[in-house]
Amino acid sequence: MVSVFSKLAPPDPKKWLTPKTSGALIATAATAIYVLWRRQLKEHERRKRKLDATDLHISLEQDKAIKKDRAAVDAVFFRRLLKILKIIIPGVFCREQVSHKFTIPMVIATGYLSLVALSLIARTYCDVWMIHNGTVIERSIITSNYDGFKENLLHLVCSMPLIALVNQLLKYGLNMLKLLFRDRLTMHLTKQYLSGFTYYKMSNLDNRIANADQLLTQDVDKFCACLADLYSNVSKPFLDIVIYVHKLSGAIGLQGPSIMLAYLAISGFVLTRLRRPVGRMTVQEQHLEGEFRYVNSRLITNSEEIAFYQGNKREQLTIRSSFDRLMCHLKDFVQFRFIMGIVDNIIAKYLATVCGFYVVSRPFLTDDNPQLRSSSHSVRMEDYYRSGRMLVKMAEAIGRLVLAGREMTRLAGFTARVSELTDVLKDLNSGKYQRTLISSRRPVDESEVTGVKKVSVEELTRSRGEMVETDHLIRFEHVPLVTPNGDVLVDDMTFEVRSGMNVLVCGPNGCGKSSLFRILGELWPLFSGKLVKPHPSKLFYIPQRPYMTLGTLRDQVVYPDTEADQRRKGISDKALEEFLTQVQLSYILDREGGWDTIQDWMDVLSGGEKQRIAMARLFYHQPQFAILDECTSAVSVDVEGFMYTRCREVGITLFTVSHRKSLWKYHEYVLYMDGRGSYQYSPMDSTTIDFGS
Repeated sequence: MVSVFSKLAPPDPKKWLTPKTSGALIATAATAIYVLWRRQLKEHERRKRKLDATDLHISLEQDKAIKKDRAAVDAVFFRRLLKILKIIIPGVFCREQVSHKFTIPMVIATGYLSLVALSLIARTYCDVWMIHNGTVIERSIITSNYDGFKENLLHLVCSMPLIALVNQLLKYGLNMLKLLFRDRLTMHLTKQYLSGFTYYKMSNLDNRIANADQLLTQDVDKFCACLADLYSNVSKPFLDIVIYVHKLSGAIGLQGPSIMLAYLAISGFVLTRLRRPVGRMTVQEQHLEGEFRYVNSRLITNSEEIAFYQGNKREQLTIRSSFDRLMCHLKDFVQFRFIMGIVDNIIAKYLATVCGFYVVSRPFLTDDNPQLRSSSHSVRMEDYYRSGRMLVKMAEAIGRLVLAGREMTRLAGFTARVSELTDVLKDLNSGKYQRTLISSRRPVDESEVTGVKKVSVEELTRSRGEMVETDHLIRFEHVPLVTPNGDVLVDDMTFEVRSGMNVLVCGPNGCGKSSLFRILGELWPLFSGKLVKPHPSKLFYIPQRPYMTLGTLRDQVVYPDTEADQRRKGISDKALEEFLTQVQLSYILDREGGWDTIQDWMDVLSGGEKQRIAMARLFYHQPQFAILDECTSAVSVDVEGFMYTRCREVGITLFTVSHRKSLWKYHEYVLYMDGRGSYQYSPMDSTTIDFGS
C-alpha cells in the first residue's frame, strides 16, 4: 500500500522546476493570456456590431462623451476630487447639515476623520506589538521557558479587548465617514437639483445627463464608499511603511527598506499605467446601469398604455437591447479585471515577497553584520523572525498601497460621474444649458416642417429677454415662442391680460399653447422681448391629469403646502372641507377615513375625482392667475360651471385651454394660434376668428 501511494506522490519540484522549465511556463502563460485577450476583443467587436444593428440606445451623445472622457488618475481627476471634497468637508470644524431624521445630529466630520487616523496609528502599533509578543512567545517555546511563555501569553490575552476595540473603532469611523460623506453630498446635490426648476431643465432643456436618478443615488453612494475606503487603504499602508522602515533600519540597516520603497515606486508606476482603462469602464458601467433602470421604470410608469397597445413584445425588445449592452460591457470588464488580477498578484504580491526575502536575508547571509553572525542560534532566530515578520508586513503594506491605485482608478470613474452632475447643475442654475438640436443630426426636409423656423444653438444660448414682476398683469411684448430644440413657433407675440379678463386659448396641436405657458411659468427661457407677470407663486397651473403627491388626503388639497403652512395661513380643516363640498367631493372624507389618511392617491382616485381635487387645490391657494389645461374634461357640466363662476367671485383670472363651446361664455378674450406662426388676440364676441372646429 505504501509503495502504491509513493508512486502516486507528486514529483519533487527541485527536479522539474528548473530555470528553463520556469521560463517556458511563464512564456506559455503569457501567450495564453495574450491569445485569450485578442479573442475576447474580437468577440466584443462582433457582439457590438450585432447590437448596433438593432440599437435602441437612448443616449448616443452621452456615449460619445464617455469615450472622450478618460476618467484616469491624472491632474483632471485631482481637480475634480478637490472640488467635491470642498463640498463634503467645507471646513476643519464644520458641522454636518444632516437631515432631521439622522440618528446622530450635528456631528463634526473632522472628528471622524481624526478617529480613523488615530485608529489607524493604534492598529499599526498593535501589529508591531503583536509581532514582538509573538516572537517572544515562540522563543519561550523553543527554549522551554515555561514562565516566560505563560507571562507573554497572559499579556496577549489581556491585550485582546484593546486590540478588538481598536479594530471596531476603525470600522465604525469608516462607516460613519461613508454616511456623513453621502449625507452632505446628497443634500448639496439635491438642493441644487430642486433649486428653481433645475430638475425640469435637466430633463427637458439640457441633454447632457439622461439618468439623474442613477447619479443622485447609486453613483453618489459608491463614490462616498470608495472615497472612505481609499482614505483607509492609502493612509494605513503608508503609515505601516513609515513605522516598519523606522523599525527595520535599526535591525537590518536602511538599505533593505530602501530597496522595498524603490520596488514600490516602480511597480506602482507600471500598474497605474496598465489600469488606465478602469476609470472609463467604470463610467460606462454606471451609465449603462442607469439606462437599464430607466427603461424598466418607463415600463412601470406607462404600464396601462403599453397594456392597451399590447406592446409587451416591443418593450421586451427595448429592455433586452439595453440589457445586452450592459452585459456585453460587464463581460469585457470582468475579463479585463481577470487579466489585471493576474498582473496585480504577480507584481504586488509575489514579486514583492521575493524582494522581501532578498532584503531580509542580506544581514544573515553576508558578513556586513558581524555582531549578528557571532550571536547565538536563539538570538539569530528571534531577530530573523522579528525582522522577517516586520518585512512581510511592510511588503503587504507596499502591496496594498500598489493595489490602492486600482481603487483610485475606480474612484476616478465615480468622480467623473459626480463632477459631471455638479457641473451641469451649476450651469443650469446660472441659466446655461447645452442641447444637441435635431437639425444638427440630420438634414431637415422643409416639407416636414412647413411654417416652422429653426434657430441655432448659439442664438438660443446668447439671447436673453427681460422679465418684470408686477401684480395683476400679464403682458407679452415682442416675445417669440421658441422651443429648446430651436423651433420658432411664433416670431413675435404681443398681448396683455389684466385681472378679471378671462382668456380662452385655442388652436391645433403643436401650435404653441403649451409653449406659451411654459415660458409664462419660467420653465423655458425667455430668449428675447419683455414679459411682465406676477411672482410665480401667484400663478397656478392645473393640467388635464393632475399630480397627486405622496402623503395624506390633506396634502392633496394643500399641495405644494404642508400642514404647517396651512396652519400658518389660518385655513382650518373646516375650510378645506368646504372646498371639497364646492366641487362635490365631500363624500371622500368619509370614504377614505379623514384628512390624515395615507393612500396611493394616483390609483385610489378616479380621473374625475383627481380633476375635482385639483379644483379644490385652486380654491385653497387663490392665485391671481390660473392656467386650466383641459382640466375639466372628466367632470360634469354643473361642476365645471360652478368652478368658473367661483373663480370669478374670488378674483382668479383664468387662461383656459379648451375647445368646448360651453366655456365661451365664461371668457372675455380669445387667443387663437393657427400653428403656422400666426396668432390672433381679440375680444370673445369677435366673429372673424376661425376656431378650426
